[in-house]
Amino acid sequence: MKKLKVGVLRETKTPPDMRVAIAPAQGVEFQKKFPNVELVIQPSDIRAYTNQEYEKLGLKMQEDLSDCDILVGVKEVEISKLIPNKTYLFFSHTAKKQLYNKPLLQSFLEKKIRLIDHEYLTDIHGIRLVAFGRWAGIVGAYNALIAYGKRYKSYNLRRAYECHDMDEFFVELDKVKLPNTKILVSGGGRVAHGAMEVLNHIGIEKVSPQNFLTKTYNHAVYAQIDPWHYTERKNGEEFDLEHFFKHPYEYKSAFLPFTKVADVFIACHFWSPQSPVFMTIDDMRANDFKIKIIADVSCDINGPIPSTTHASTIAEPFYGYNAANQTEGDAFAEDHISMMTVDNLPGESPRNASIDFGKGLIDKVFPSLLDEDSDGIIERASITTLEGKLGKHFTYLTEYAK
Repeated sequence: MKKLKVGVLRETKTPPDMRVAIAPAQGVEFQKKFPNVELVIQPSDIRAYTNQEYEKLGLKMQEDLSDCDILVGVKEVEISKLIPNKTYLFFSHTAKKQLYNKPLLQSFLEKKIRLIDHEYLTDIHGIRLVAFGRWAGIVGAYNALIAYGKRYKSYNLRRAYECHDMDEFFVELDKVKLPNTKILVSGGGRVAHGAMEVLNHIGIEKVSPQNFLTKTYNHAVYAQIDPWHYTERKNGEEFDLEHFFKHPYEYKSAFLPFTKVADVFIACHFWSPQSPVFMTIDDMRANDFKIKIIADVSCDINGPIPSTTHASTIAEPFYGYNAANQTEGDAFAEDHISMMTVDNLPGESPRNASIDFGKGLIDKVFPSLLDEDSDGIIERASITTLEGKLGKHFTYLTEYAK
């Protein structure tokens, strides 16, 4: 292994993001695991971990990272700060032809930068290796509980970002006391499991989707539903998950029964524009539509949930939606559905979210990046190369990048 230097970037995107790719204790772990690689940290005044926390552990702080071979961050790097002929790792939001980041993609090519996008770091089975999904689900469920307390004036929770870390966060959750409420969680991945961690912590009983629909309880319960619970084939044939992934347009929604019994909906599913919507405006206008709080962690704008009209912010996470006249207003008014559609939820718990993320990088990504990429992990995630070309899995961006 040749001698390399890795720099941890200061986040510069607006609004500020307090997460970091490698937390202080992980910096020490990195140096033990890769002794032939030098690690330096770019100072930051907004990071959830202070500069002093890195320095106390003997990690080197360095403002100018131009002598680094590899630069790792979380969110997009400002174009003016990109250093030519380097390897970068961050979420670039370019591979889906996002127009607002087209100049960023073009800059990678012009400056001959190899951009490895966190979103496309996968194993040989296509499973993502690093993600903030668990913390999106945790904070999304927490915000749903904040909304419940505010709507029904039953308790007050501090915001997640006001808690120092996960321990303080879960102490705050002990304030939550729910009556016979039904909470629905959609999805079966990291995000949904994060949401269920919160519900399990406060002692809410998990019940089957069938019992959720048909039984009455005198205490709070929740159910978790997968695609075979909320969609069905248009031709009446039996649900097939692989077929659903390949041909989502051949399915229709079976979600409507849940809208008649659920009080709170925490949406943590993956949704494709070719998939059926969960509900329509007319469904939401029905007299027996019962859902009063929707925490849309998935946050597909104008997608499967009509009331998700825009992404809300960490500063202002809630808004109210009136389905009858399709207007927005007071988040907790009786005639409004309380909506939460923050699209960067892990940013509310940056210390713990950073630890989970950094562990994935050190255990599953850096071995392939710093040595031999025998499983093609780095190749599959390289949107651009050091030759100023698109990576082999991203050549579909050729015309777009022009």
